[in-house]
Amino acid sequence: MSQSNLDINELTPDERLDLIEELWNSLSERQDALALTKAQTEELDRRIDEMDRDQSLGEPWQDVLKGIRERE
Repeated sequence: MSQSNLDINELTPDERLDLIEELWNSLSERQDALALTKAQTEELDRRIDEMDRDQSLGEPWQDVLKGIRERE
């Protein structure tokens, strides 16, 4: 991996969150970049089934991100 001229310590918390989001989105564009193991797939399926049975579990991502940004 090549070194970047970007000094993460100089970024604001909002800029860091935006960078994390950009990095994640760049990975998710390539489905093969994040291949899951059988165990991971089974665990995700289990969690989805649990959430389908109990709609009170979890929070929407937008609410979580908003809460993180409001704490800063």
